[in-house]
Amino acid sequence: MPFSLGQRAGQLVSAYHRYVQRLLYLPFDQLHRDYGALKSADPDVDLIAMVESNQMITGRNWHPARLHFLISAARHFAAALQNEGFTVDYRKAPTIIAGLASIQSDHGQLPVICTEPSSFRQHQLLQSLGASFVANDFFLTPRPLFEEWAATQKNYLMESFYRAQRIRLGILVTDGSPTGGSWNYDKDNRLPPPKKYDGPPYLEHSQDEIDKQVAEELGYTPSTTWATTRAGALAQLRNFIDHHFGEFGPLEDAMTTDNWALHHSLLSPYLNNGLLHPQEVVDAAIAAFDTGAIPIESCEGFIRQLIGWREYVNGMYWHLGPDYRDSNHLNATRQLLPLFTDPAKTSMNCIKQTVTDIGSRAWVHHIPRLMLLSNLALITGTNPQQFLDWMRETFIDAADWVMVPNVIGMGIYADGGQMMTKPYAAGGAYISRMSNYCKGCEYNPKLRTGETACPFTTLYWDFLDRHQDKFAGNHRMRQQLFGLNRLADLPELRVRAQEVLSGLDRGEI
Repeated sequence: MPFSLGQRAGQLVSAYHRYVQRLLYLPFDQLHRDYGALKSADPDVDLIAMVESNQMITGRNWHPARLHFLISAARHFAAALQNEGFTVDYRKAPTIIAGLASIQSDHGQLPVICTEPSSFRQHQLLQSLGASFVANDFFLTPRPLFEEWAATQKNYLMESFYRAQRIRLGILVTDGSPTGGSWNYDKDNRLPPPKKYDGPPYLEHSQDEIDKQVAEELGYTPSTTWATTRAGALAQLRNFIDHHFGEFGPLEDAMTTDNWALHHSLLSPYLNNGLLHPQEVVDAAIAAFDTGAIPIESCEGFIRQLIGWREYVNGMYWHLGPDYRDSNHLNATRQLLPLFTDPAKTSMNCIKQTVTDIGSRAWVHHIPRLMLLSNLALITGTNPQQFLDWMRETFIDAADWVMVPNVIGMGIYADGGQMMTKPYAAGGAYISRMSNYCKGCEYNPKLRTGETACPFTTLYWDFLDRHQDKFAGNHRMRQQLFGLNRLADLPELRVRAQEVLSGLDRGEI
């Protein structure tokens, strides 16, 4: 039987049974009334099908904050559609396919229509059910258009894609030239954290009966960090634009124990489940910039994340194909380190703080993800697929299309350079410069050898040493390899690296 969202839902399913002409399947990451299959939906003839699958909840070691967000947002959205007059058949089922088959059986075997799914697996499953697909317009770049761009490229440089996007979409350009005179303000957006961060507070979102019911079913007490409604997502957008946007750019790469989010927007979960559309966010950002209150470096940095990196990663996910996730160019075989799942398994302040924050909110911003977590997985030789699985399960915004290119390509260079021109490997000096984590840590980022040497510093040089042959032909790695070959303490470093790796495996470093 359909899972009840209230008495009215059952009444609607019964009353409209004989009039329904189409079954529109709505996944939990397409929760927007104005896009996808819902764009042309008609309450008089369309049945909205939603499935809360047990496989989704129990199939992997998902972070409970992620599950609560996705399920509660879906139930809120279903209730909003009912209030609009739609017939919504929302079911709990063992799997999505089983749920859809059951709904079809109860409604005269109507054909399933849905927006193109966001993952290869979902696409394959829905194809097996005979579903018809509507073009996915939850991104600003249609998939065929990205393929046209990719077909003209020798190297898939995000910067090239981003500049073409700016011109195509008419964002921060004047007569084909970049607003402010530069395409890229990265050099202005690399400030370390202030000695004491005292920024405006982020929103806290109250919980209603649907939130509480989902929390009770999951046996989880959610924080007030994440909204689960369209209204809450819009409030988060407004709060960012009004209170954080102006300061976002210069501090976007900084990390500090004083604040878990600094001036980041916290909008990625809502963009990735559909409660916000990227066009809405772009429009809000440009409107604020046009008032003259937002500096170009903050606006450009944020727009780059939206229409550059986010769209590029989604395009590359589909372009590179379903087997890309299995790449392992560096033959990395180390098992997932204990510290990724238990912050008590390390004495490194940066990792302990980051993993603790993830445990609390299922989120940290892009620099801890790239330069701490992925960097550590890279230089320790952690198996790419194990690390991908952990990232996929852990983060609240971790859709498949997000994590596969970000982890396999950018994070751990497992694709051998199909996306990135060099690996994002770094030692403790970077962490010391861009954070306050090293203050009070028992490891010294300036040391390569010895018991107090920073594991990042030791393993950075050991990583270069282990893979000299693979990087020898990469001109962007020439300076690093030159530095490696000048190290007088390389034999001692190799010994210390093995001690560090063994200690990390035991959860004792």
